[in-house]
Amino acid sequence: MSTDPTPGGAADQQPESHHEPHQSLPPAVRTAAAWSVAVILFITVGGLVVYAFVALRAATIPMLLSLLGTALLYPVVPWLVGRGLGRGLAAGLTCVVLVAVVLTVLAVLTNSLVHSAPQIAHALQRAGDQIAERLGPLGQKIRFALTQSAGSGSSLVSSLADGVLSGLGVVTQVITGSVLALALVFFFLRDGHRSGELVRSVLSERQAETVIACGRQAFAAMAGFMRGTTLIALIDATFITIGLAVLGVPGAAGLGALVFLGAFIPFIGAFLSGTVAVLVALADGGLTKALWVLGVVLAVQMVEGNVLQPVIQSRTVELHPATIMIAVVAGAGVAGILGALLSVPLCAAGLGMVDVLRGRPGQRGRVGRPS
Repeated sequence: MSTDPTPGGAADQQPESHHEPHQSLPPAVRTAAAWSVAVILFITVGGLVVYAFVALRAATIPMLLSLLGTALLYPVVPWLVGRGLGRGLAAGLTCVVLVAVVLTVLAVLTNSLVHSAPQIAHALQRAGDQIAERLGPLGQKIRFALTQSAGSGSSLVSSLADGVLSGLGVVTQVITGSVLALALVFFFLRDGHRSGELVRSVLSERQAETVIACGRQAFAAMAGFMRGTTLIALIDATFITIGLAVLGVPGAAGLGALVFLGAFIPFIGAFLSGTVAVLVALADGGLTKALWVLGVVLAVQMVEGNVLQPVIQSRTVELHPATIMIAVVAGAGVAGILGALLSVPLCAAGLGMVDVLRGRPGQRGRVGRPS
């Protein structure tokens, strides 16, 4: 019959757009939608990871600190093993030396800061008075506000008394975290060379090799940051301390200790320690000495930026300054000082893993890694 539908008739000719409506969207819109979904998933997963790290910070912070310590000390263990020591004994001896060095450094820094603190505090008070005098009425208002806040002795004593228990809790957490970090350093040094075997036993060969390559690149980036930053911090602190001592600035040793500690926090640490040194010099010797101290600090920082950083860290951690600044601010906002300290090596480790996944290994962190 001519009225019956045929396989090639009009009854079978349906618009394709009813079956696949997304085909009518422009390619640019589909691409933007795909990227939007990917960005949302990335932010969601990243936020959950950060939340987990913050919520479990009693365990995650010692683990991250132990990874940084392991990255710094790892070459020592193969060197000791090559001279006849067992791996466990070599790892234990390295941890003992680490504890001795840390305790010695803390004792020296504490002794220096305790003896220098009264001089620094008095000098800063004099600097504040001089600045207040030069500001005129505004400076007098600021001084009056500070005096009123400092003069509330009863409230200060009561707040200190209320914070005793919380302070004891913080001390307990610090001690527990330090013991946990030391134990993890020992196990990482002793068994770190087996990490590849463990990954291969869990994942397929191709996936295992990718994970191992990412781990090695992240470890290399952290090792480069720790070794380079420690050496640069030592050089900066030495030369700035010598300069302050030559200029006769009070508390030169304590200010040098602040410079050493601040060097581990890029940009912010150097700025704060240099500012304190200049203020102390201003109070002790006036504007002339302050300018000399500022010149010393700037000279050392220029040598660091133009000589030390390219020579020491050019093959270890290569991050754009904007990336470092964003990482430091974000880390400080999440976890305070420890977050600012851990942000840069973690950022370098993450970017190193991205390089591996993109097929460009070796772009960041070309230092010794576990075999």
